[in-house]
Amino acid sequence: KKPMPANVSWLGHVGTRDHNAFNVTPKAVLNISRDSMASNGFSPATRVFEAAGAGACLITDAWAGVELFLTPGEEILVARDGADVVEIMCTLTPGRAKAIGAAALRRVLAEHTYTLRAERVDAILKAHFERETVEAAE
Repeated sequence: KKPMPANVSWLGHVGTRDHNAFNVTPKAVLNISRDSMASNGFSPATRVFEAAGAGACLITDAWAGVELFLTPGEEILVARDGADVVEIMCTLTPGRAKAIGAAALRRVLAEHTYTLRAERVDAILKAHFERETVEAAE
C-alpha cells in the first residue's frame, strides 16, 4: 500500500518453484537482511544462496562476514545504503552482471551446497567424538 515509482511493479509472493526464474530475470537482485541478521553477521539469508545458485547477480546490504561466503565485487555486490544501490545499478552492465552471477554460481556449487555442509558437519562431529574417546581412554 506504499506509493511506488512508475518503474516498480508489485508482484506479491513468488512461489518456491518460480524463485530461480524470478532471480535471473532482472539485471540484479537486491537482498536486504533483517536487522537481527545484519547486526549479528555471519548468517546470510537463504535468498543469498538461492539467487547465487540461480546464477543471478546479487546486491546485498553490508553485513559482517559476507566475504566468507562470496567475494565482494566478484561474486556479489555490497551496498552500504540506497545511494550505493543507485550507483551500482547505474554502472552495472548486463555483461558484468552475468559474470558476477556466473562466479557466484560456481562458488556456491563448490562450497555451499547442502551436501558439502552436511559433510563438513559430519567431519567436525566425528573429530570431536574421536578427541573425546582419546581423552576418556587416557
